[in-house]
Amino acid sequence: MGVRSLPDFLDELEAAGDLLRVRTPVDARLEIAEVTRRVIRRDGPALRFESVRGHDIPVVTNLLGSPRRIARALGVADIEEAAGKIGRLVHLKPPAGIVGALKDLGGTLETLEVLRSLAPKRVRSGPCQEVVEERVDLDRLPILTGAAGDAGRTVTFPVVITSDPETGESHTGIYRLQQYGPESLGFHVQIHRIGRNNLRKWAARGERMPVVAALGCPPAALFAGLAPVPEGISNFVFAGFLAGAPLELVRAVSCELEVPAQSEIVLEGYVDPAERRIEGPFGDHTGYYSSPEEFPVFHVTHLTHRTRPVYLGTVTGRPPTEDAVLGKAVERVFLPVVRLVLPEIVDMELPLEGLFINVAIVSVRKAYPYHARKVMHALWGLGQMMFTRYLVVVDHDVNVHDLREVLYRIGLQADPGHDLEIVHGPVDQLSISNPIANLGAKIGIDATKKTAAEGYLRGWPEEIRGDPATSARAEELLRTDPALAALFAPRRP
Repeated sequence: MGVRSLPDFLDELEAAGDLLRVRTPVDARLEIAEVTRRVIRRDGPALRFESVRGHDIPVVTNLLGSPRRIARALGVADIEEAAGKIGRLVHLKPPAGIVGALKDLGGTLETLEVLRSLAPKRVRSGPCQEVVEERVDLDRLPILTGAAGDAGRTVTFPVVITSDPETGESHTGIYRLQQYGPESLGFHVQIHRIGRNNLRKWAARGERMPVVAALGCPPAALFAGLAPVPEGISNFVFAGFLAGAPLELVRAVSCELEVPAQSEIVLEGYVDPAERRIEGPFGDHTGYYSSPEEFPVFHVTHLTHRTRPVYLGTVTGRPPTEDAVLGKAVERVFLPVVRLVLPEIVDMELPLEGLFINVAIVSVRKAYPYHARKVMHALWGLGQMMFTRYLVVVDHDVNVHDLREVLYRIGLQADPGHDLEIVHGPVDQLSISNPIANLGAKIGIDATKKTAAEGYLRGWPEEIRGDPATSARAEELLRTDPALAALFAPRRP
């Protein structure tokens, strides 16, 4: 069962020895970020800074900066268990009522609980509205400055909630919010995001878009906000499924949007589609500063919070960082969703060094000529995979997580004149290598073994294989011969 709220999770982490309280006074400008980066590099614990100069609200960082804490937040033993839950969900057939659902799921009480967990629970009030402030002063919050060249203090871990004015469907995303003044923030929603599409629809109606930003959400809601949940599926429903318990939602005090009731702090307000302001620079996950650029403005009209809230922030920059660890977890958890669309995919690797989506390696079971290229184009058309600049396809028996093996296959099995697929299209707004913003080239590398039908007329050579009987005898020798056994004995650290 996933945890219910951020305070519950912090208590659980502290009991497990995976939370460190820092009581020495620190500054929200640069100091907290620098300490956090150094702790993340050591795979250290979550941090709670109890004394932040000029503020009476403690700051929590590195909350989900480790796979073990992400797994704990989702109520599973490890990330692969969460992936297995999603795998079982996506392969369900449309059930004929509860009886059909139970039949599809195996008919156990446990699966009935899974079904019930999908629906959020609406409540009349929640901890996030224990205090309601109509006189907003964002300066009271210990908003972090992460890098020396940042244009200002920036909210980095909000679950931002918008809605489609045509359908009423809400959507959540993690968008950074640079502070301009005591009541206004930059609304860094990129042109490819659903939140930006919602804004375009509000603009077509000539209306302001209501916006709510929840800070310090239940961890499952945080993860769902980051995840590439397919359109048409509520992020809140998905958060409840991940946590194994309904996510409590409460109506915002100033609009119809719903917010996780167990949040720490909630910012409510609006974005005027006609208003723009320069946002940035900001020290981003690329390891470079993002360029100053015009973005919409989020005007905060109401601020609500717990009686004694904590402020949750994250720190970006060149990996290893918390967002890089989260990106890796998203890769593993959503592999079943990718396989649902492309069942020929065996495994996938998004290297941390590739910054989540710049580089991807997939293994496939080839069934016909140019099958690898079909997979490339299908992935480039799948949500945020459209941003992948370098896409490598290898055979099903290649371990995509062994980069030495992958490079061996690329160097040996990919011909630059025959096996490269170069395309042009949308790229990540934060990409720095493309001369034109948001537009650039992408390359696919077919490092699979080729057939005559793919133009390899001289035939593919036979790969060297070991003799199983000889291998077994060699293993026996390594165990029984004293000299060999000593040579191959595990080395002490």
